[in-house]
Amino acid sequence: MNQHVNTITVRGLVKSFGANKVLQGVDFSVRQGEVVVIMGPSGSGKTTLLRSLNFLELPDAGAITVCGTQVVREGAPELSRKDQKKIRAIRQRTAMVFQSFNLFPHRTALENVTEGLISVKHIKKNEAVARGIRLLERVGLAAKANDYPARLSGGQKQRVAIARGLAMEPEVILFDEPTSALDPALREDVLVVMRELAREGMTMLVVTHEVRFAQDVADRIVFMDGGVVVEDTTPEAFFGGTGSPRVRQFLNLIEL
Repeated sequence: MNQHVNTITVRGLVKSFGANKVLQGVDFSVRQGEVVVIMGPSGSGKTTLLRSLNFLELPDAGAITVCGTQVVREGAPELSRKDQKKIRAIRQRTAMVFQSFNLFPHRTALENVTEGLISVKHIKKNEAVARGIRLLERVGLAAKANDYPARLSGGQKQRVAIARGLAMEPEVILFDEPTSALDPALREDVLVVMRELAREGMTMLVVTHEVRFAQDVADRIVFMDGGVVVEDTTPEAFFGGTGSPRVRQFLNLIEL
């Protein structure tokens, strides 16, 4: 891991939905090759933060730097053309894996993986197919290449979604509760793939309640509550019971 290079830096991030101020000045960073797990109670702003990093949600204020590209928001409702170009650059270097998979139901597993390669990266179809098959092999699903999502289990859909993200050769992957929609028996298949990515040095920001994954794989735990970062610490310190009262209360609810 390169300890000196930040892949993500967030400063003073603010986001409201109407009168509900969901993010209230969030600051944190993720170094290249780091696995950072975001935890916190429901409604603490975790998913909004993650969606703000690739501008699926447009922040009201603050600065976001991803892979060297910075977008500064100062309350203007419209994005400038320059900012739109920057956001496209950020999206080309990041991938997002959603809780609900977000696969195209009318496309096979392989077609879901190759769609972005063909339509965004303009790679020739035969080349995209070859890469797609390799990626499905990597997540243990080569045999399901021609199956449509309706024929896949939840865990298989999520692994296809990860393969789709990897197809774009991202520098960072954002995971939004990737196992929360899965039965316990299916979660481990997805977590195995995520652990392998971590071992390979992929920069990962993961919103999850998977305690064992966080203990085993995370370099840091960022704990959010009420739209702010309450703690940013090591897994050992976070799960060691020495944190703030809000952290201890949270751990008592999910544990362990």
